[in-house]
Amino acid sequence: MPAYNAAKTIQKTFEEIPFDIVDDVVLTDDFSNDETIAVAKKIGIQHIIAHKKNKGYGANQKSCYEKAIALNADIIVMLHPDYQYTPKLIPAMVTLVANDLYDVVLGSRILSKGALKGGMPFYKYVSNRVLTFIQNILMHQKLSEYHTGYRCFDAKLLKQIDFENNSDDFVFDNEILAQCCFLKARIGEISCPAKYFEEASSINFKRSIRYGIGVLRVSFSYFLQKTKLFQFSIFKNL
Repeated sequence: MPAYNAAKTIQKTFEEIPFDIVDDVVLTDDFSNDETIAVAKKIGIQHIIAHKKNKGYGANQKSCYEKAIALNADIIVMLHPDYQYTPKLIPAMVTLVANDLYDVVLGSRILSKGALKGGMPFYKYVSNRVLTFIQNILMHQKLSEYHTGYRCFDAKLLKQIDFENNSDDFVFDNEILAQCCFLKARIGEISCPAKYFEEASSINFKRSIRYGIGVLRVSFSYFLQKTKLFQFSIFKNL
């Protein structure tokens, strides 16, 4: 659970986690200025990592994955503690990986129109669709979206990826997914309702533009790497 100012939503998220199949919860706090760590301790989260300064969304995920791998996890689920995605889908996502059907399972907000129903701003929905269309062409995939923050990984796959070399910002999500595609990982999707409300994390319009440019850079890098025209560091050790 990569957290930043999640004090108001973390308990509700945590309480819906199906602990009959979840062994450990790792929370990394990216130098929040609210009571995120205090609430996390109060509700009993086992593993809490506190950054000494704000490092960025990607850096927060790196800390999460490093700790999960160190705990010898077999399957790793990345769930935002802002309650935008429901933890109730964890059993379904984990089952698909545990039964060796997929190496990665994404919770898609686009399938079944979950994004607009949940209140995704229209400009973000349109941007999501346009970027996904371009990415599918450049990366030879057929995903409904690349931008969901709800992901389930086979730990064996994450151990093959040099995610430490990725961005510390939001484009980290796209880089790690591009790395999975480069390794020909089996990627599945399930429909995921998403909620948009004041406490749910979101990036503003300016950051969204920067993120979009970063996404296109990753996709073109993937295409050029696959055609062997150029070599890029995020694919170097794959």
